[in-house]
Amino acid sequence: MSDVSALIVGCGDVGSRLARQLLAQGWQVSGLRRSVDQLPEGVRPIAADLSDRRQPEAWPECAPDYLVYCVAANQHDEAGYQAAYVEGLRHVLGWLERNGQAPRRLLFVSSSSVYAQQDGEWIDETASTAPEGYSGKVMLEAERLALESDIPASIVRLTGIYGPGREWLLSQVRQGYRVAEEPPLYGNRIHAEDAASLLAHLLQSDAQGVALDDCYIGVDDDPAPLADVVAWLRGYLGVTEWSDEQRVRRTGSKRCSNARARALGWVPQYPSYKEGYAAILAGR
Repeated sequence: MSDVSALIVGCGDVGSRLARQLLAQGWQVSGLRRSVDQLPEGVRPIAADLSDRRQPEAWPECAPDYLVYCVAANQHDEAGYQAAYVEGLRHVLGWLERNGQAPRRLLFVSSSSVYAQQDGEWIDETASTAPEGYSGKVMLEAERLALESDIPASIVRLTGIYGPGREWLLSQVRQGYRVAEEPPLYGNRIHAEDAASLLAHLLQSDAQGVALDDCYIGVDDDPAPLADVVAWLRGYLGVTEWSDEQRVRRTGSKRCSNARARALGWVPQYPSYKEGYAAILAGR
C-alpha cells in the first residue's frame, strides 16, 4: 500500500506510534509538529506552530490521502484547548482549502471527556454528550468543526492513555496512595500503542473500501474500578504500606465500550490494565 499517504498533525507520542505502524505497512507518512527532530525515521517532517495561521513552508504540494489530527494542548486551560483543538484544526483545514487539497478522510482524535455520566453507566458512541468542564465542551466544538468540514470525517474519542512515560498512576501506587472502594469509581484506559493501532486500523479499513462510522471510542476491554487497578498494582509492585494522607483523586465514573471498534476488526494488544502495566514494568 505504498501509494497511500497520511499527514499526521500533532505527531507526538500517539502520532509517532501511528506513523511507525503505517510506515511498516508501506504508507508514506508526513508528520507536523514544532520539533521535527523528534519524528520517527522515515517520516517527512513539517515544522509548524498550529497557533500561527501562516502555512508551513514544508506543506506538501500533493494532497495527503488521509489527515489525522492528533494534537495535545500545550497549556491545560480553556484558552490552551481552544488554540490546540479548534483554532489549530481551523488553520489546517484552511491550508488544505488554499491549496485545493481534499484528503479522502479526516480522523480527529478527541476525548471521552465529552461524556459527563458519573454513575458507572456503560457508554457507547450513541450516548449523550453534555460535558460540564471546558475540556469536553471545547472538544465537542472541535468535533463539530471536523464533521462539518468538506472532508469525510470520523471522530476517535480516546479514553485515559497510558504507557511508557505516562505512568502517573504507578507513581501514586508506589507512594501508597489510597482510593475509595465504594461506590466503585470506574476508569477507562487505553495503552498508547493500542490508541495508535486503532487509528491505523481505521485508516487501513477506509483505504480498503470499508465504510466507517462518524465516531469511535478508543478503550480497552476492561473498564475496571480504580480500586481494583490499584490493588493489582500494589500486589504486582509489592507495595505494602499505605499513605496516611494522600489519596488517588478521581472525578466521574463510567464504563466505555469498544464494541463498535471491535466489530470493525480491531483487537487491542493490551486488553486490560494487567497486560498493559505488566509490559510497562517489564520495560517493553
